[in-house]
Amino acid sequence: MQKLRQWLITSDLASIAILAIVILVVMPLTADIFRLNLIGKYLSYAFVAVGLVMLWGYGGILSLGQGVFFGLGGYAMAMFLKLEASDPETTKIQSTPGIPDFMDWNQLTALPTWWEPFHSLTFTIVAVMAVPAILAFIIGFAMFKRRVGGVYFAIITQAVALILTVLIIGQQGYTGGVNGMTDLKTMHGWDIRDDSSKYILYYANAILLFAAIFVCRMVQRSKAGTLLLAMRDKEDRVRFSGYDVANFRIFVFCLAAVLCGLGGAMFTLQVGFMSPSFVGIVPSIEMVIFAAVGGRMSLVGAVYGTLLVNFGKTYFSESFPQLWLFLMAALFIGVVMAFPNGLAGVWETSVKPRLLRKRVAAAAQPKSPPPPPATLPTTEAAPASPSGAGTSGNVGPATA
Repeated sequence: MQKLRQWLITSDLASIAILAIVILVVMPLTADIFRLNLIGKYLSYAFVAVGLVMLWGYGGILSLGQGVFFGLGGYAMAMFLKLEASDPETTKIQSTPGIPDFMDWNQLTALPTWWEPFHSLTFTIVAVMAVPAILAFIIGFAMFKRRVGGVYFAIITQAVALILTVLIIGQQGYTGGVNGMTDLKTMHGWDIRDDSSKYILYYANAILLFAAIFVCRMVQRSKAGTLLLAMRDKEDRVRFSGYDVANFRIFVFCLAAVLCGLGGAMFTLQVGFMSPSFVGIVPSIEMVIFAAVGGRMSLVGAVYGTLLVNFGKTYFSESFPQLWLFLMAALFIGVVMAFPNGLAGVWETSVKPRLLRKRVAAAAQPKSPPPPPATLPTTEAAPASPSGAGTSGNVGPATA
């Protein structure tokens, strides 16, 4: 028990192991399939929060437009699922069978050329990661090479989120408009709506999330992670040391975008639709709050923060439908004011030092001396008989 406690205090992997037990064991055993599917949706947001730890916590780059990359990954997966749901047999009642229903409603008579590659699942998986990364590279190259950062970069990412939302809504015939892409049922003939599929998607989502955490952990422990911290605190010193600060910022921005795209794809699979409501400014700011509540320097804390905020959102909206927005605002403000470094900061500044003090105090206590060894009782030997005395009979008194 003492060794387990010591490992929990000192090992970096202990927090990941505890999180794995909670997500992979406790939640599936205690939640019904409806709640478990909700938790899976929350975990898809956690990809964004983990990416923000790398981008904001380690890189010092606050992006308020991560919903853009989340939506791009989600729309890429939704396009594949929508094409599979729009086979000629299923859509034979349309004016043009074989194309998505929203295209038929908008008088399109053929599938657009740029939709054709999404008939392939392999291409779709690549696009889920590549499309957000390419857009992030373009934005990052244009901004970081000109040393645009801080609040200006945050405002620009907000503008990109707004532009993409307007573009998706305006191009209704190609994107589904404000309704998005709905009625997504199967993936290669596999029904993603039944209970067994939801369990599989939940575990697949969780495993991918832990893979993302380990990848980010490797980056943090590498030379690139050290330079990101140095650039966050003393950018000029890193630049004067001969490193190209812009290239490292572009790298971490693209890494966060890829994680967002993966989260968006898993969200689409678990929820069964994708709409522009997950792309705009409001969801992007909520994603930053996930990382802030959990701790912007902790990968595991970001996951806990995502779960806490979304659990609160669900509970308040179900129990207090008229007040839930005010309660959520109070939760955000209260947590940020009480715990400036997030939930991970509470562990690092309060819980962990207390456990270490107890450990040191226990080790400093003098050990009591061991008890003396037990001895068996021994019988004393009888005194030897005096010489001349008989050994049998009574010896009478001596006579003169």
